Amino acid sequence: MLCFARLLGIYLSIHLIWLYRSCYGGDPYVFFDWRVSYITAAPLGTKQQIIAVNGQFPGPTLNVTTNWNVVVNDGVSGTNCPIPAGWNWTYNFQVKDQIGSFFYFPSLNFQRAAGGYGGITINNRAIIPIPFGTPDGDITLLISDWYTKSHKELRKGLEDGHDLGAPDGVLFNGLGPVHYDANHSPGNTNFLTVNVEPGKTYRIRVSNVGISTSLNFRIQNHYLVLVETEGSYTVQQKYTDLDIHVGQSYSFLVTMDQDASSDYYIVASPRFVNSSSGGGAVGVAALHYTNSQGPTSGPLPDLPNDIDPSYSMNQAKSIRWNLTASAARPNPQGSFRYGEITVTDVYVLVSRPAELIDGKWHATLNGLSYFTPSTPLTLAQLYKLSGVYKLDFPSRPMNRHSRLDTSLINATYKSFVEIILQNTGTIVQTYHLDGHAFFVVGMDYGMWTENSRSTYNKDDAVARCTTQELYLSVSNPEKDKSEVPLPNNMIYCGLLASLQ
Repeated sequence: MLCFARLLGIYLSIHLIWLYRSCYGGDPYVFFDWRVSYITAAPLGTKQQIIAVNGQFPGPTLNVTTNWNVVVNDGVSGTNCPIPAGWNWTYNFQVKDQIGSFFYFPSLNFQRAAGGYGGITINNRAIIPIPFGTPDGDITLLISDWYTKSHKELRKGLEDGHDLGAPDGVLFNGLGPVHYDANHSPGNTNFLTVNVEPGKTYRIRVSNVGISTSLNFRIQNHYLVLVETEGSYTVQQKYTDLDIHVGQSYSFLVTMDQDASSDYYIVASPRFVNSSSGGGAVGVAALHYTNSQGPTSGPLPDLPNDIDPSYSMNQAKSIRWNLTASAARPNPQGSFRYGEITVTDVYVLVSRPAELIDGKWHATLNGLSYFTPSTPLTLAQLYKLSGVYKLDFPSRPMNRHSRLDTSLINATYKSFVEIILQNTGTIVQTYHLDGHAFFVVGMDYGMWTENSRSTYNKDDAVARCTTQELYLSVSNPEKDKSEVPLPNNMIYCGLLASLQ
């Protein structure tokens, strides 16, 4: 769900990656009061304005248990109007039938490049066992590309047709790198130290909360045992490193089984970035055993061949769903057997490199670039306002000039949708469908065709929760008793401003 706040002159859309449900009285409640503001910080040695939550960068981790009711003072873009400075808005929802590692982040106006993000941990209920031994500790790592330009400068540069270029650095939990190399790590920055005890096993949750850069994650001399990704318990596999693309989250079990002659590097290296334009910037934290004999030293652990994308593709294909784990798991419309679902709607969404539309550069899907109306979509739908949006988003590319439009997919209630994401550009694309998860059944090089379905994994594909903006309208023709009414503190704007 998209949460929309305005404090100290900034509009912040906090995006919580979990399914929405109305609150149920029989389960515990947990309350969060978020104050969103700018702070001044220098993660790479250059002072800049950063979006903080409760004065923290990154923001506080939401640590909850499935079925808990969560109450957050904030709001929802596409559903709610902006919260004026000095106001507050309380939002109630339930983390229903979910477990795993997620994160929240700003999703509008490129504000994610300025921070505002934080981790989300959703634990199993006590009666549901986890499919591995109880870890000795739980650690959240948020890795992200970072630019010393402001998010406003970066956004304007994109609108003017300039590429983002390589990041100025990579952060670990909002901090710059260990001083491993005078050429690439400034000496006046703080870095993250992760404290561990020898012989113990930790669950390390890693999320790429950046804006554009895929990052290769690895811990010097330690194996990563993958156990979960975005709410899907996975078949447990051992990796020396793993490419984590923008928006993705993973849980690893890491055993501290090395000697403590020194600390060890934890590394997040940019992937598929031209090193000649600054791609040498690397995120580095320190893994510190309590009996360590000294700081990190020597070269970083090697990065896989950055020229060959097949390494990353094969890694992604190797990740499988653990079908024997008993836990909350993605369950679209009551069917765990997604391979047996009869698909009712098919959308081929083709993204192209940015195009000049009305004097600014815009990315497009099927030739359309989303235009944000002044009236939130949900309010326009509830009040039956005409002219705010159209339900005419094409299911396939059309032979016409690209344009700005508020065009929505007219989805059918209780339908099952196959979405093909065709990237015709030269950069890695990330997509997120709000409040839902994709079963990623196929991926490959080149153009998708009808014959591509023969290669789909219809048995144990993991679900992913992680866009260029695109909205789906799903109307329930029946009376839905579980749908909650508009709250008493509803804020109105746009065509409905007179109701405030």
